[in-house]
Amino acid sequence: MQARAPLAEGLPAVEAPSGAETDRAIDRTWSWLQRAQNPDGHWCAELEGDTILESEYAMLAYFLEHRVTDKMHLLAAYLRQKQEPSGGWTMYPGGPVEVSGSVKAYFILKLVGDDPEAPHMQRAREAILEKGGVTAVNSFTKFGLAMFGQYDWDAVPAIPPEVILFPSSAYFNIYAISSWSRAMVITMAIIWHHKPVVPVPPAARIDELFVGGRNPQRLHPRFGDRLLSWRNFFLTVDRALKLVEASGARPFRQEALRRCKAWMLEHTENSDGVGAIFPPMVNTIMVLRLTGHADDDPLMRKAMHEVERFEIYENNTLRLQPCFSPVWDTALTTVCSQGAGVAGDNPALQRAARWLIGQEIKQAADVHRYRRNMPIGGWCFEYANAFYPDVDDTSMVLMGLDTIRLPGDEDVSRRAAIDRGVAWMMAMQCKNGGWAAFDVDNDKEIFTYVPFADHNAMLDPPTADITARVLESLGRLGTHTVDDGPVRRAVAFLRKEQEQDGCWYGRWGSNYIYGTWQVLRGLEAIGHDMRESWVQAGATWLRDHQNGDGGWGESCDSYEFPHLRGQGPSTASQTAWALMGIMSTGDYDSPSVRRGVRWLLEQQRADGSFEDKWWTGTGFPRVFYLKYHYYQIYFPLYALGMYRRGDNLRPHHRAEGELARQ
Repeated sequence: MQARAPLAEGLPAVEAPSGAETDRAIDRTWSWLQRAQNPDGHWCAELEGDTILESEYAMLAYFLEHRVTDKMHLLAAYLRQKQEPSGGWTMYPGGPVEVSGSVKAYFILKLVGDDPEAPHMQRAREAILEKGGVTAVNSFTKFGLAMFGQYDWDAVPAIPPEVILFPSSAYFNIYAISSWSRAMVITMAIIWHHKPVVPVPPAARIDELFVGGRNPQRLHPRFGDRLLSWRNFFLTVDRALKLVEASGARPFRQEALRRCKAWMLEHTENSDGVGAIFPPMVNTIMVLRLTGHADDDPLMRKAMHEVERFEIYENNTLRLQPCFSPVWDTALTTVCSQGAGVAGDNPALQRAARWLIGQEIKQAADVHRYRRNMPIGGWCFEYANAFYPDVDDTSMVLMGLDTIRLPGDEDVSRRAAIDRGVAWMMAMQCKNGGWAAFDVDNDKEIFTYVPFADHNAMLDPPTADITARVLESLGRLGTHTVDDGPVRRAVAFLRKEQEQDGCWYGRWGSNYIYGTWQVLRGLEAIGHDMRESWVQAGATWLRDHQNGDGGWGESCDSYEFPHLRGQGPSTASQTAWALMGIMSTGDYDSPSVRRGVRWLLEQQRADGSFEDKWWTGTGFPRVFYLKYHYYQIYFPLYALGMYRRGDNLRPHHRAEGELARQ
């Protein structure tokens, strides 16, 4: 990806966009969103991930059918379409070749019959070998390859089912790791016990992807140079577990398997699959097959249906979504549209509010297994994911519902849902003052050294962006002030998390632009003094990283290489974030703000939409990234609305009149 073009000195001054210009742009985007709303009131855009989804779905199809299916050919067509000219596959547009996803894609293409000497396969092979070959892939990829005889089960990190037997009070237990890892580990533990090997034709083997040839002795992870290290400790434990496994001394295995499967099946209830996310849902199907469930079994039919809902057929290809984002998209659309001046009694927003209220979680979740006295409540990200409400969605839903007005008893229900959501959210605050996504105090770094933890997502620690969003919601709701104890602790956490150059890391959006915007927005909403030097340093950082074209952009590269923070081609979503961050500190009329707003106006299409060519969403830093297809719509709407509201703060207030966006 190309580096940014820094904001040049001496550029001609930009006239502040007129109120009429801004109003027209806002109305066009709001009209676009109204057309995109579903009849029941919710919004849900496509959520795009990288090609590991298509590869793993093809692997599932072969696992079930033991043959190449028509669906696999459509998935392979998409894989060919997404191959980079360099030969490999990337985690995001413009990113470097990623070896795990590339190995999976190559394997699927060979499995469906692509000639290994075809030019695209030669390029893929060269790119993979340059990245270290099969032994360089992550543990989850080795796990998947082992199921088809392309890696040795003995060299795959052990995931013994007995992990389910440790009580939640134990230092290590399944609730001490992140919710998404928990869903993966429990389902994978059952598969690891069975160690299935589905044979593939000799022509589909990928031995040529092993640097120096496939040698069993080279497949095992090597001990580190430091004798006394957590890595070496856990590798020793891993080898000990495998020796025990080989000896057959597994007195608790059957009970562990029973408990793992019971946990898995429990987590399919009131949910669109385990975790409502693609990887554990695929594992669930494999577990059902391995434990004797036929294709016509109701459990199998339900599990398959839930995954099939992610399918998108287009131009003789098939691609998958990793999950659905309806609560997130609906909450953000309500917040952003109200921020742009849409009235709280607008019928479209009322329909959205009714839908959101109906999505409230009203049962005990995973977090209640180790925090039994906390209230029940919150909202999840997907349509149905009852065991995993999250703080980010909950805080955004609360803001969305706050100023929407419903008639009669419906408004009483709205207010009650808000009260329950706030109580649940406040109970999720961590000891250090911050908030995480799904768990509380889930920050035991020692677990990141477990051999199967190289997916960089073993923990769910508090982050600046989520903490700041909670502050924003509390400020908007008026339930807390900057002087309240929980808020003071949260502000102290944010100050501690600030980087030396003034910005903040963005865990759930790319990256430092996202984190910095959200912190400034949260501080302003809760009533913090935005004149303080450490706060202004964040706005200065944003101004300093504006591109020469007037927009802002930051590649996902910055997660791997922090010195690239704030650098990348301009995008509509990141420009909106930067503008809102700067305006939150009271700057509505600087050349930087004017130039950014002008860039947004020039990027808007005739139908009111915007387009981001680059991805700005984050699933797991350095592992999995996302494109939220509505980020490029509702965030610019919010920024333009915030700029328009700042008219009365500018030296020459323009009174073109308020629009009635009904």
